Amino acid sequence: MLIRKPSDVAPSEITPERVYLSRREFMRGAAGAAASALVPGVLAACEAPAQQAGDEPTPYEDVTGYNNFYEYGTDKEDPARRAPKLLRTRPWSVAVEGHVKRPAVYALEDLLKPQRLQDRVYRLRCVEAWSMVIPWQGVPLRELIQRLEPTPRARYVEFTTLHDPEQMPGQKRAVLDWPYVEGLRLDEALHPLTLLATGLYGRPLPAQNGAPLRLVVPWKYGFKSIKSIVRIRFTETQPRTSWNLSAPEEYGFYANVNPEVDHPRWSQARERRIGEWRKRPTLPFNGYAEQVASLYAGMDLRRHF
Repeated sequence: MLIRKPSDVAPSEITPERVYLSRREFMRGAAGAAASALVPGVLAACEAPAQQAGDEPTPYEDVTGYNNFYEYGTDKEDPARRAPKLLRTRPWSVAVEGHVKRPAVYALEDLLKPQRLQDRVYRLRCVEAWSMVIPWQGVPLRELIQRLEPTPRARYVEFTTLHDPEQMPGQKRAVLDWPYVEGLRLDEALHPLTLLATGLYGRPLPAQNGAPLRLVVPWKYGFKSIKSIVRIRFTETQPRTSWNLSAPEEYGFYANVNPEVDHPRWSQARERRIGEWRKRPTLPFNGYAEQVASLYAGMDLRRHF
């Protein structure tokens, strides 16, 4: 078993950034603090990720300074330069629509309560063949879905990003058909690994990383983990997602990390972890195969990519 089920961790119990950056330091501290009331919860959370050689968390500066968020530009540094100055994250509301018993427009704080934040360290791999290891904070999506009570007709969950070109100047360019839309099958959304993230490294989610609410699906390529969510819609049919509409030959609906299916313009067999120069082999399902492969039993993962 590569992953154990994480324990709930309150925000006050989240491990500091400097400790995340040194797992050895953390383990020494945990071993020497058996009497501390904080250790059991934090340790359980930090044991949750699948670890492999070199799985140290990516430095906070890289996580927040190098990412894709085309609403702010196509360069990796554009989100960090522009989003903190432009994105207004309070107040924030999320519309819940479709085949669900509790549709409404929810204030973010009402949508997420009464769930407690959980602390999880997940690898996130970009389709461009680079990856990071990020300590996230958030709530399991399945807990929210269960509270919203989808009807029997709900088979998919569609997510939509804020559409406001004044706050998101990249939307003034026809890079994609805005707003950004992504989706999951309902069973994928209900999987215990799927997270609605509200923070990273024990801090509120930065604007450039998708504040105040984003999806994290660690076994899929990063473009599935939609940022700055303003709508969640339960549908009977497969959502028409942004990158799949833009370039269907390059970006499939499922977007599961599969080293045997190359992107048309580059290989997916190897990846570069940010902060490293030597590439490493890409793991099927980004290393979470034991947890999620059963979701796709009997499917042709070359055709359903």
